[in-house]
Amino acid sequence: MAITLKTKDEVAVLREAGRINALALEAIRRAVRPGVTTAELDLIAEEVIRSHGASPAFLDYPNPDPRYAAFPYPATITASVNDELVHGIPSHRVLREGDIVSIDCGCVYRGFVGDSAFTVGVGQISSEAERLIRITEESLHRAIALATAGNRLGDVSAAVQQHAERHGYHVVREYTGHGVGREMHEDPQIPNWGRPKTGMRLRAGMTLAVEPMVMVGSPEVYVKPDRWTVATRDGKLCAHCEHTIAVTDGEPQVLTVP
Repeated sequence: MAITLKTKDEVAVLREAGRINALALEAIRRAVRPGVTTAELDLIAEEVIRSHGASPAFLDYPNPDPRYAAFPYPATITASVNDELVHGIPSHRVLREGDIVSIDCGCVYRGFVGDSAFTVGVGQISSEAERLIRITEESLHRAIALATAGNRLGDVSAAVQQHAERHGYHVVREYTGHGVGREMHEDPQIPNWGRPKTGMRLRAGMTLAVEPMVMVGSPEVYVKPDRWTVATRDGKLCAHCEHTIAVTDGEPQVLTVP
């Protein structure tokens, strides 16, 4: 496993990439409403990213499944609706009252990647959906709080799992958070499950994308025929949120904020 520690100057560029990414997600959050299509949200993100001198990180990203190497990712954001967990491809699909949609976005600025995500309701949503989103966000904040130099990777992972399972939810096993820097996916992988005080020791200069993926029902998932969209096997709701952070000798720094 090759961990690339970032200098203060590199973290500053990552912070700017994260800021641009956050602005794109803010614009999308304002635009989410019944009647909008996920393709329209994708165009919003691309316009914001390019207007700030950055480029979409997801567009043309290689498919991780070697069987589908001929199908790189075709859009700027992923837009995953209701039972879709991650990697949903934007389309002419119309968002409807009561849906929840998970938006993941990445951009490249001066050679460094900003990567973040959120789940939001479309219009009025059920109390079950509201609770799922809240617990997913809380699990992210609890994990980030433990991403300090000297702690272990298992501390971060366990924080997500414990908070989700304490409230009756499950976490996905096949997909994880990851290191991030000059590449979208760097070492280490950051599972959403684990045991405290185990795994790699965190060091100042590590930059990590922490991303809880939480399900109402079974943690089993499958990939849809479009070769990208990951959905829950039982068709129940799921949520996803993410921030890119920098590990420091003090408090962790969240880089994907406006």
